[in-house]
Amino acid sequence: MESSLPLHVDERVGINHDALRRIFHHCADIVFRPLKLADRSELLLVYIDELTDSAKLEQIISACMISRDVDRLRQYESVTRLSEIVAKVLKGCTAIFLDGQPVAYVAELTAYKQRAIAEPSNEAAIRGPREGFTEDLKTNLSLIRRKISHPRLKFEQHQAGELTNTDFVVAYVEDAVKPGLLQEVRSRLQAMNTNQLLDSGYIEEFIEDRRLSLFPQIQNTERPDTVCASLLAGRVAIIVDGSPNALLLPMTFWAGLQAAEDHYERFIYVSAVRLLRLLLAMLSCLLPSIYVALTTFHPQMIPLALMLSIAASREGIPFPTVIETLLMELMFEGLREAGLRLPKAIGSAVSIVGALVIGEAAVQAGFISAPIVMIVAGTGIASFAFPSYSLALPFRILRFPLLIVGGSLGLYGVAIGIMFIMIHLVTLKSFGVPYLKPVAPIGKTIWKDSLVRMNKRFAPAPRKP
Repeated sequence: MESSLPLHVDERVGINHDALRRIFHHCADIVFRPLKLADRSELLLVYIDELTDSAKLEQIISACMISRDVDRLRQYESVTRLSEIVAKVLKGCTAIFLDGQPVAYVAELTAYKQRAIAEPSNEAAIRGPREGFTEDLKTNLSLIRRKISHPRLKFEQHQAGELTNTDFVVAYVEDAVKPGLLQEVRSRLQAMNTNQLLDSGYIEEFIEDRRLSLFPQIQNTERPDTVCASLLAGRVAIIVDGSPNALLLPMTFWAGLQAAEDHYERFIYVSAVRLLRLLLAMLSCLLPSIYVALTTFHPQMIPLALMLSIAASREGIPFPTVIETLLMELMFEGLREAGLRLPKAIGSAVSIVGALVIGEAAVQAGFISAPIVMIVAGTGIASFAFPSYSLALPFRILRFPLLIVGGSLGLYGVAIGIMFIMIHLVTLKSFGVPYLKPVAPIGKTIWKDSLVRMNKRFAPAPRKP
């Protein structure tokens, strides 16, 4: 704001009008609506037409013009600083100036056009609630409050971004969250220095522990039931206005392998599926590198009949095994990304048909052997078993360096790569919590809700408020 402009609201509407005109210079969406009341006094309304409920606005104007009910304005918040008025107008509020009043009345008449509540497309569940977060902060908070209707559920209001002035909320359940964790979250949020905040992903990059790690240290979800379950378990949630993805922290590796409906199905089924997910996660990362290492450096470890079949299929192939595997993996990832970016009506068809056609054509032309197509297809299917998209990404990336070291050093290279990954995971922490907890370091609750899920009958009773 220019130094020549007044800092506070003037009693004369004309002065305030001129000051706001200069502040909102070239802002075509800002509406200035001056009115003359019956007693000749001036009334000025400043608002954004697209963000304001026109019916409520006309009711205020009618009350002032026809009924001369000026006292009705005093029910709204009174603001004296112009900078605060500007911020509220840009958020969708209506500022009302009246002659002889050294304050402005701010009425919240917002009418955002928002998306309806629908099932999350990235976290579909077979059993459980079908509702997901939207881009409206108040709607998202109401979805959480409806499930946890207790005063111990706290919502702390914050704002960040010098240009965007984005509102976000830190949610937690009092007495369930550790005070040290809550204080650490507050300090990291206060240390953020950015002029823009458009999505929860911006906050994630600012507050995570190790920014160069491939593995996500903060979980994101579109499901209110997942957020509520995490809050009751003592975690902290961050909900950002304009983003349908809430952040959950701290995050562990095992939380990324848990699906939304795990707590709605019987514990026996869930435990078996969780172990299957862990096996598929390992296969998605290690299967290509182990195949290349075995066929290139350790053929004696493969049964003779199988090795003869692989050798016969590779007859006439011009590329080494590591090169053809790398090419097929790159092609598969390219088709997957193309399917995501294309319109939904043709995206899945392009990815599936493209993989079938290209794989069959490459085998027929003699560029790629048939076992490689099967290995890459099996790896791709295993990577789709991740409930969390953000946790699947590092496994997709690590597949390539492991493939290279496996094709260069054999199983020794694969073992060295696994060792480096495990060292990184063991030393990685999310807000002071070990990433592999409770498996490493081992804890008493290792079988409670990490590798498997125990029956809720044996779960500890909730603490009293």
